[in-house]
Amino acid sequence: MKRRLLLIRAGFERGEGRAYKAHVLMEPLGVAVLAALTPPDWEISFCDDRCQRAPMEAQADLVAISSCTFSAIRAYQLADHYRSRGIPVILGGYHPTLVPEEAQGHADAIVLGDADAHWPVLLRDLDAGRLQPRYGAAGLAPSPGVRPDRSIFTQRYLPLHMIQFGRGCRSRCDFCAIRAFYGPGYAHRAIEDVVAELREAGSRRVFFVDDNLMTKVAVFKDLMRALIPLQLRWSTQIDLGCANDPEVLALMQASGCQSLTIGIESLHEGTLTQMAKGWNHAREYEAQLARLRQAGIMVYGCFVFGYPHDTTRTFRETAQWALDQKLFLANFMPLMPLPGTPLYARLVQERRLVCEAWWQDPRFRWLDSLVIPESMTPEELSRGCREARRHFNSPRGILARLWRAPQHTGSWDNLMVYLLANLLGRRDRKAKYRATGD
Repeated sequence: MKRRLLLIRAGFERGEGRAYKAHVLMEPLGVAVLAALTPPDWEISFCDDRCQRAPMEAQADLVAISSCTFSAIRAYQLADHYRSRGIPVILGGYHPTLVPEEAQGHADAIVLGDADAHWPVLLRDLDAGRLQPRYGAAGLAPSPGVRPDRSIFTQRYLPLHMIQFGRGCRSRCDFCAIRAFYGPGYAHRAIEDVVAELREAGSRRVFFVDDNLMTKVAVFKDLMRALIPLQLRWSTQIDLGCANDPEVLALMQASGCQSLTIGIESLHEGTLTQMAKGWNHAREYEAQLARLRQAGIMVYGCFVFGYPHDTTRTFRETAQWALDQKLFLANFMPLMPLPGTPLYARLVQERRLVCEAWWQDPRFRWLDSLVIPESMTPEELSRGCREARRHFNSPRGILARLWRAPQHTGSWDNLMVYLLANLLGRRDRKAKYRATGD
């Protein structure tokens, strides 16, 4: 008789039964990798708690829950429930890696870092009755030759083939948890392995989930050259430095780059310095974005507010600038002090956190300010981010970003992606606002 494994991606439910159920989701690639590494004598089921309720009375011999910091309170609720029923629970993902002592109290074992390197060993230990309390520190290289088992997905996700090339990031951004999760290193798959997976998948729409696909410029160029024959439409996360190298731009265009998610963060040079984003220079932004537009590449810009130079005027000015630059999409967020980051450590020392373990506070709502800014109140910071989003994403704003924007209207495909992404994004934000009482 097969043993039963329940994989769960924890959702964003808070206290009082309030939950935000996502309408726009990408495949959770990590759980599909674990499914592929699970021996055939296990029967696997998966629940994406972000969009459907976890089966509280499920019959299982093992439950493995993946959690980020925003979903930690829900992950702990689920873990405690299944353990109370006598089912062993594994916790993994960003949050257990960042606060292992806290997570350990809610699990039979935790996994630090990406779980694929440890998963076969963990299952063998479970079979032998010698499950260890903690697994990790075995390197960050992606498992070679492993193809994610997407057969576990029963939910509808965005029609993108999710794929990972490399892990880690060499940057030291003040607010980012990637380095705390992976350490200072970087490792990538063999390019031929990535190409083989893409050929097998047969999907032309691809999203590289790397935190920065251009961590190694020479390797990135080789990857782009290998993608050209595949005739893809691909997207990823990257830094603005890609716009400074004509060869990189030409290769991205030739290989089918459709959109890029870029951390623009701030229009103030002093803020960028404090963020430790020394390669970002606000004075160069417009020229860099113009080069990307000329290459027909759409840009999803991310902005962060709450640093000392930000005032109540910064929100509207930034949102208007993003409109003027014809960004494909934009995200305007208050500072999110994630445990394990330099930002979190500094704010704890300065006593400028609204709540130190904010992820366990059931009162926390999406877009709530977690920091006490120097130039405004926490409430003004939260309200300013909401107003920036509303200004940028209004129907008028969506249409204004289409006007004289060939990167959006130069092809029917780009135009359809632009309209769908903006309309679905508006729907998703409204759902978040309803769930948080705004």
